[in-house]
Formats: sequence, C-alpha cells, structure tokens
Amino acid sequence: MNQITTHVLDLYHGRPAEGVPLRLYRSDSKELLVDCRTDLMGRAACVPLEKKIFESGWYEIVFAIASYFTRKGVILPDPPFLDEIVIRFGISQLTNSLHIPLLVTPWSYTVYRGQ
Repeated sequence: MNQITTHVLDLYHGRPAEGVPLRLYRSDSKELLVDCRTDLMGRAACVPLEKKIFESGWYEIVFAIASYFTRKGVILPDPPFLDEIVIRFGISQLTNSLHIPLLVTPWSYTVYRGQ
C-alpha cells in the first residue's frame, strides 16, 4: 500500500472541510508518517514523509477538528466537546490504497472505510 486518502466533510456548514490539519502515525511506535492539511475539496492523500510503503499493522489518523471549526468562526466551549479526533485502524492486506472519509460537526463524527 502506498497511500491512505481521506475526505473530510463539514456537515455543520454543508461543505468540504478545507484546511483540516491531520497527522498519520504508526500506532505501535508512534512514528509520525504524514503531517498535512486537507485541500480545497476537503481531501488529503497521506503519502509517508520518507516514501515508505504501508505495511500491515495498526495506524492512527489524528484530525485537529476544534482548530478547524474555530478558524471557521464557530464559537466552541472551553474545552470543546471534540478537539482532536483519533481514528485507529488496522491494515491487514496490502493494496494500492485505502480511503477513510470523515463526516464531522463540532459535536459529532462518522468515519467509514471508503473505496
């Protein structure tokens, strides 16, 4: 597997979530593999910093959601209900890519394995 993609949709505003900071880690070692932001369409392709191939095992994507909504002018309590959303997932089979969409509001989220 050479990339993990994501698509973040802001259901509060009804549009793609542009500029969401996200980090991808290897769970067992906490090694940072990717540090990026979603693009204009709320998409990001997580390609490892050192062009490593994803192996089978556990990974985590951390989405900085509170900072995204704050930048969009949403007034959040202190502390916010959702700050960073951590999605821990396993890769058991090596394929060309894996897609992990995130649907989000300041108070809820849904994630699933896409195609």
